[in-house]
Amino acid sequence: MNIAVVPGSFDPMTVGHINIIERAAKLFDKVFVAVMINDTKQYMFTREQRTEIARLSVAHLPNVEVIFDDGMLWELALRLDANVIVKGIRDYKDYQYEFEMAQFNFKRNPNAQTVFFPCDEGAREISSTAVRDRLAHGKDISDIISKNAIHYIYSLD
Repeated sequence: MNIAVVPGSFDPMTVGHINIIERAAKLFDKVFVAVMINDTKQYMFTREQRTEIARLSVAHLPNVEVIFDDGMLWELALRLDANVIVKGIRDYKDYQYEFEMAQFNFKRNPNAQTVFFPCDEGAREISSTAVRDRLAHGKDISDIISKNAIHYIYSLD
């Protein structure tokens, strides 16, 4: 069985993230979306909220399961018996960072190969930062967030 992990902080999950997850779900038998912690980030949403937003966003994908993990990605892949780590890439800056992380993870868990999915055209400007910025300024987020998650996000106010 081919098992993939799609990790991220997902603060919150965007339609760009969902696109990557949908593409992974077509290629792999099981996909774990891992809501994780990045100690260098300050979050708008709690880990429980980020996990629920992710669950609502990918509820239409039967072979996808959302989990939360606060450990190291390579260890999570090992525990899940995942043989693939999927990372979305928007630009060269993303690639540069993710390439270094892929090497780090591979050194520690050579059974999990990192694969990069380039973002769809038009998704380059979509980011969790853009969502947070729009929310902070009272702007509409309906074009960059899952329709299933919007009501939940607005109910958090």
